[in-house]
Amino acid sequence: MQDQQIIQIIENLKGRRNYEEKKAAKLGFTSLYAYFENKIMKEKEAIVEKKKELEEIRRSEETIRNKKKNCNCC
Repeated sequence: MQDQQIIQIIENLKGRRNYEEKKAAKLGFTSLYAYFENKIMKEKEAIVEKKKELEEIRRSEETIRNKKKNCNCC
């Protein structure tokens, strides 16, 4: 089953289609569809990783705040 989002991207390439086809072939993809499928998958993975990093930063900030609040010297 083909993803409509990828098909839409390929249809909207117009003048850049040749460039993207050459780039996909250079990277070893058998089709333009496979290239964009991989590209979208990587973008989604990057978003997930970014969310994880932000969550870790928030947790570390909360622990720092909690340590400051629990301090008996202030």
